[in-house]
Amino acid sequence: MASNLPAPEGTEIPEPPTAGAWGEWNPTEDSVRPVRGKHRVAKQRGGLARSSTVLGVGVIAAVGASGIATAQDRPQVTISLPSLPDLMAGGPFGDAEDGGNGRPAQETSGEAAGTAVRAGLVPHQADPGADAGEALRNRILQQAESQHDAAAAQERAEAERTARETAAQEAKDKLETARKAAEDAAAKAEAKAAQEAEEARKAAEAEAERERATASAGSYFLPTSAYTLTSHYGDSGSMWSSGHHTGLDFAAPTGTPVKAVAGGKITSAGWSGAYGYRIVLELPDGTEIWYCHLSSMSVTSGPVAAGATIGRVGATGNVTGAHLHLEVRKGGATVDPLAWLNAKGLDV
Repeated sequence: MASNLPAPEGTEIPEPPTAGAWGEWNPTEDSVRPVRGKHRVAKQRGGLARSSTVLGVGVIAAVGASGIATAQDRPQVTISLPSLPDLMAGGPFGDAEDGGNGRPAQETSGEAAGTAVRAGLVPHQADPGADAGEALRNRILQQAESQHDAAAAQERAEAERTARETAAQEAKDKLETARKAAEDAAAKAEAKAAQEAEEARKAAEAEAERERATASAGSYFLPTSAYTLTSHYGDSGSMWSSGHHTGLDFAAPTGTPVKAVAGGKITSAGWSGAYGYRIVLELPDGTEIWYCHLSSMSVTSGPVAAGATIGRVGATGNVTGAHLHLEVRKGGATVDPLAWLNAKGLDV
């Protein structure tokens, strides 16, 4: 800055002559001596600062006009600028040592360079003729196309995943259905087999019972099989003409075989009124066995062996249902058939 200190002693500053004494005063090199010492004319301040500001605004404007698109795509590089001392040397910016604005040239130069670097300006790579709008448009289109392709790929992947999951679920459902069907079939087969086994067991037991029932105690057999005793000897009632039952009734389905309780000969076979169809078997000791209410007669005369089939259970004569009426007579009188059979070792 300029100094206002007083001039040193011995220095004389001539006063300009007045116009009246000299006329028009026109200083020349000879008449005006240069001022020396500390009294110097103050230099203009602030010019370089304004120039730095203008430079920064210009940099920012350049970036806004053409550097937006390229700055995003290109790497930032250091801007090469001439040093401010070189720019200020010999120019109207002031002395090199103060940068023309009262600050060191290095500081001013650093500010300008920092502003340019922060703005992302690359002077030697910038293309002033590039169409920034077209470049930005192409970049947006490429990005949109890339996003569209990515969305389509994701959609395809999702569809494939859904299809795989659906197929897997369908296969699982079919497998589960087949498993349940197999289990149901196995359960039904097992139940059927168990039922058949039970039926076979019952049939075997029934057959064994029939064989046991018809087995002889020595040479005697039960008169029929698969029966139910319904009326016993001596039962009273109006159903019988004598007022009481004279035999033993074996209820059985029509057609059930009727067998000879012992070996003997048939002395009578035919219709016998209230007895229906009747067969009389005479044993060697003279005991007579009467088979009544028969549906049919297989043997009507002659000798028969013990256990031979001589007729079939029926419902002929005075009956209320199919059954075999068995009477045992000795000397023309009836005896209890159940007691007589038991006495022969048969379990009726």
